[in-house]
Amino acid sequence: MQPPPDGDDTFEATVLQPASPSRCILFAAGRGGNPLRHRGLLQALADEGMLVIAPHFDMLASLAPTAAELSERRRRLSRAAARHCLSGLPVAGLGHSIGTVALLLLAGAEADTLAGERVKAAEGYLFDRLALLAPPTDFFRRPGSLTSVSVPLGVWAGERDMITPPAQAAFLREAIDGVVPVDIRLVEGAGHFTFMNELPPHVVDTHPDRADFLRVLADEVRHFLAA
Repeated sequence: MQPPPDGDDTFEATVLQPASPSRCILFAAGRGGNPLRHRGLLQALADEGMLVIAPHFDMLASLAPTAAELSERRRRLSRAAARHCLSGLPVAGLGHSIGTVALLLLAGAEADTLAGERVKAAEGYLFDRLALLAPPTDFFRRPGSLTSVSVPLGVWAGERDMITPPAQAAFLREAIDGVVPVDIRLVEGAGHFTFMNELPPHVVDTHPDRADFLRVLADEVRHFLAA
């Protein structure tokens, strides 16, 4: 797959490449744009023989991204995969928060921003599955927005997430379960940022045992992506 010709092609990407990779994992960070805040999870996948490709993004100016910002993140993910994923390997997507929106767009979904801008679907990247952590799904409420998503979804939602509450994940099951498998796991005691190995500045997480949670999360995500 060749990268599209438009947009900036000089971005940074973190690539974790094992000796004999079994598949590619394309990772999309959330609003802050720094995939290294998920380094523990990404390293666990690389340790299991998965080639991890994680482009870096600029931090979004607000919680409500524009159509241009979502489109650029989608394009950057496509370029990173074209540049780093080895030919012939299956590709899965993994993302957190707004990163899950970019992955769904790349998989063929359409979105509507809070301002009413339409983000057109890509042709549909050939993922074989998507793992979505704390996905915000209000972008996809228009009927038919998710019709072109045709791969199994593994979804993790934090019970105490006030940014993307569990109902956001449940919408995916309502919208497309029965067409493609949607496995939703509600994580007791977890908030929006519990899924990050390194918290953003000034964020306090109230999960009683983050270290144990992150170990379990890595195991569950690794199992889903390797299936």
